[in-house]
Parts: sequence; C-alpha cells; structure tokens
Amino acid sequence: MEPRSFDPSRERHAPKRLTGVSLRGVERSLEVTTTTLVAAIKPKCDGCSEFVHGDLKELDHVTVVLVSATPGDGEWEGAQREILVAPTVLSELEICSAPYYVLIDASSSIVVTEGALMSPAQVASEIERYLV
Repeated sequence: MEPRSFDPSRERHAPKRLTGVSLRGVERSLEVTTTTLVAAIKPKCDGCSEFVHGDLKELDHVTVVLVSATPGDGEWEGAQREILVAPTVLSELEICSAPYYVLIDASSSIVVTEGALMSPAQVASEIERYLV
C-alpha cells in the first residue's frame, strides 16, 4: 500500500461552477469542464506558498484552481496564478480547513480524491492515478 496524506476520500458531488472574487475584488466564475484540482490555501502557510508562487510544472496535466476563504492581506501579491476568494466554494466542497486539496472529475462532477496540501510533487503523485 502506498503512503497517502489522508484516509481514503469519500465520493461526493462537486459544483460545476466555482464562484468567488479575485484578489482585486473582481467577481469571477470558473466552469469546471476538465479534471480540476482545487487547492485550498491560507495566509502564512509554507505548504501553500509553492502553489501561490511556484511554477507547478508537476501539475501541468490538470487544471489548478487556488481558493482561499480570505484575501491574504497582501501576502499573495505577485502570485503566479489567480486566487479565488471563495469561502462558499470551500463549503460546497466540504473543505473544513486549508491547506487541503480536492480533485474533481468534471464528467461526473464528483470529488474523486482529496488530501493535505504539502507540495506540488506530493499532490501530483497522489492524483496521478486519477488522470488516466
């Protein structure tokens, strides 16, 4: 058995649209049309920093959406990718705290796996079998 960052996930429905606000206060709505990794991040989080400021080359084969419950008080200025401030999305996905991730299968709108968010390489390794 391979080591995992969590107990086996329970399948549950995921929203087809992720709606929130950008760090600049612009309302955003992203449709989930491909396999999507939702990475729940928070301020002052070492594991989250690589997702915010890194290149995520290990996750090039999946759509990555960064979601936070709060805007991060300027900590994320210069982020490599957009951050969606969307506490409702976290609630809909049943993410109780960050750092955490869920992988959504867009064809069925189901969360197929989930776990602790520690590094892009760790997440890529844990989700790879779901991307076939």
